[in-house]
Amino acid sequence: MEVRGERDTKPAITRELAHPVGAHRYRVRRWINDAGLYASVLILVSPSILFFLWMLSLSLKTEADNIAYPPVFIPHPPTLANIIDVFAKNDFLSYTINSVIVSFSATGLALLFGVPAGYGIAKTQATKAAVLILVARVTPGLSYLIPLFLMFQWLGMLGTLGPLIITHLVITVPIVVWVMIGYFEGLPVALEESALVDGATIWQAFRYVAVPLARPGIMVATILSFIFSWNNFIFGVVLAGRTTRTLPVAVYNVLTFEQISWGPLAAAALVVTAPVLVLTLFMQKEIVAGLTAGGVKA
Repeated sequence: MEVRGERDTKPAITRELAHPVGAHRYRVRRWINDAGLYASVLILVSPSILFFLWMLSLSLKTEADNIAYPPVFIPHPPTLANIIDVFAKNDFLSYTINSVIVSFSATGLALLFGVPAGYGIAKTQATKAAVLILVARVTPGLSYLIPLFLMFQWLGMLGTLGPLIITHLVITVPIVVWVMIGYFEGLPVALEESALVDGATIWQAFRYVAVPLARPGIMVATILSFIFSWNNFIFGVVLAGRTTRTLPVAVYNVLTFEQISWGPLAAAALVVTAPVLVLTLFMQKEIVAGLTAGGVKA
């Protein structure tokens, strides 16, 4: 016996797919939506891809090809002379080591202080503290530069890696705190309450319950902090010495007053960009998954 209204209980998409014409219309709409999505993504990322390919082209061409008109986009033949020249004349190996030390140290210290701070702010709902940290993040680095420069000059620390690591915390700690606030606010409260009822302290609940559950957020915070620290320029150009420069500052030093050598300059920029680009490509799934999970509240 047919129940009245049974057809109406089926979803509209199911009824549409059941009909040949409706299925065809659905496929056409889906194709148009996918084409629009891919076109939008292409429009957004094409400038960045074009600039990177042009930089790669400049680094693999001779100086004659770089200044030729009409422009030569594809090197023929490609040369590694610019990259070799950058490492031979500018001691980029030492600058790379400096950048690794500063970025890893700043990221590690930011996680050490930022993860517990994010947990405390999330659980106590300390909105004023969160806003204060946000203000510290959006404030331009130049606002901190002069007081920090005078302080490190008085302490006799200018020209060492210590001031760079400390000043990079201004960038990395707020990033970690804000990412972790969103994650800890989304964790199920019942899990931590169960741990506390079973006799765990608040620090044990944080270490054994909250931190493992917030691992995707910690991964995202680590990657973002490392990228921002690696790319920082303003602190390094003022506080670093001749032997403690980081890679962004080293690229600036490739410029000369006589002329701009586009090949070495592009090669130096490529050396700075490559580690961050490779890290992003390998960790893109973790970044997307982490950001998506952080936006869902339990």
